[in-house]
Amino acid sequence: MISAQAAFAPTYARARVQFLEAAATAGMAITSHNHPLPGREGETLAMDVALDGDPDAERLLIVSSACHGAEGFCGSGVQVFAAHDAEWRAHARAAGVTVLYIHALNPHGFSWVRRVTHENVDLNRNFQDFSQPLPQNPAYAELHALLLPETWPPGPDNQAALDVYVATQGPARYQAAVTQGQHAVADGLFFGGTAPTWSNLTLRQVLRSQAQKTRRLAWIDLHTGLGPRGVGERICACHDDPAALARARRWWDGNGQTPVTSIYDGSSTSARLTGLMWGAAYEECPQAEYTGIALEYGTLPIADVIHALRADHWLHQHPEAPAAQQQAIQQQMQDTFYVNTDAWRAQVVVQARQALFQAVDGLSR
Repeated sequence: MISAQAAFAPTYARARVQFLEAAATAGMAITSHNHPLPGREGETLAMDVALDGDPDAERLLIVSSACHGAEGFCGSGVQVFAAHDAEWRAHARAAGVTVLYIHALNPHGFSWVRRVTHENVDLNRNFQDFSQPLPQNPAYAELHALLLPETWPPGPDNQAALDVYVATQGPARYQAAVTQGQHAVADGLFFGGTAPTWSNLTLRQVLRSQAQKTRRLAWIDLHTGLGPRGVGERICACHDDPAALARARRWWDGNGQTPVTSIYDGSSTSARLTGLMWGAAYEECPQAEYTGIALEYGTLPIADVIHALRADHWLHQHPEAPAAQQQAIQQQMQDTFYVNTDAWRAQVVVQARQALFQAVDGLSR
C-alpha cells in the first residue's frame, strides 16, 4: 500500500501521472476525455476515468475529484491511495461492487489552481435546466462590487462595508448570498453559467457510457474548503427526498460518529444550493436507485476561503497584475483548498477510506 503522503501531488500534471499509473498497475480500464485547452505547464488536460471491476455490475460506486479544480489536490490523493489499497479493492470485489474513479472533473481549474472551469463557471452550480428561467440571487448583485473591487488587496473602506453587511444580515446570510450561486454576472463569484460547460457535458457522457446497467448507484464526490480543519463533513448529495437522506444516513453516519448532514434541513455547513452536479445521476441513470454524499474536508475558516476566492477572481479580471502578486494569489488558492501537512493528509485518507467501505456495504445490503 502507498503511504498517505506519497498519494498526494503538488500539481495537476503530477497528480494525473500518479492516478494513471496507479489505475494501470491495478489493471483498471482507463478512458481519457481530453480538454480543449492546455494546462498551466502546457500539459494535456483530461477528465480521466478508471473502472475497477465488472463493467456490467448492477452495483456501482463513483468516486470523483476536482469538481472545483483547486480542490483536486485532495480528491486526487484519495483516488490514488484507493487504487493502491489492495484490502479496499478486494472488499469491493467481494461485495460485487464496481468502482468508477473520475479523476479531475474540472481539469482546467485543477491545473490552473482555480475553483472554476475555463468558462469561469462553478461546475457545482451548472447542472441547471437551461431551457427554463434560471435561479435568481439578487443579494449577490448587491455585493458584487464590494467583493471584487478595482484594486487588490481591498482597502479598509471595502472591508468596513462588508463588515456592516455581515453585522446587519448575519454570517449565514452573507455566506449564502456569496456562495449559493448566481447566473447574472459572468465574471463574478460562484457563476453558474448560462449553458452547460465542457465538464458538464463530458460527465454526462461518462455516465451514459459507464452506468446504464447499474441498478444501485452510489457516489462520493470529494471536496475541500468548508468546515473545521481536517474534518470530512458528509453532506447528502441527493434530491430533497427523505428516503434518500435516510438511506445515506444508514450507510455513512457511523452510528452517529460521522453524521450525514443536509443542505435542505440546515444541518450542513453549506448553504442551500441549486444546479448541483449529482443531479446528472438522476437524469442520465434514471434506472438506478441513487445515493450519494459530498465528502467536504475543512481547511480554513469560511471568511478566509471567500477572501482567497475574491483574490483569484480579481486576478482573473486583471491579468496585467505583477508577476509576484499573481504568484502570491495562486499560492494562496492552493493553500486555501489543500493543507500541505502529513497530519491533514492522514486525516483525509482515514476518513475517505471509511466512507468507501461504508458505501460498498450500503450498496451490497
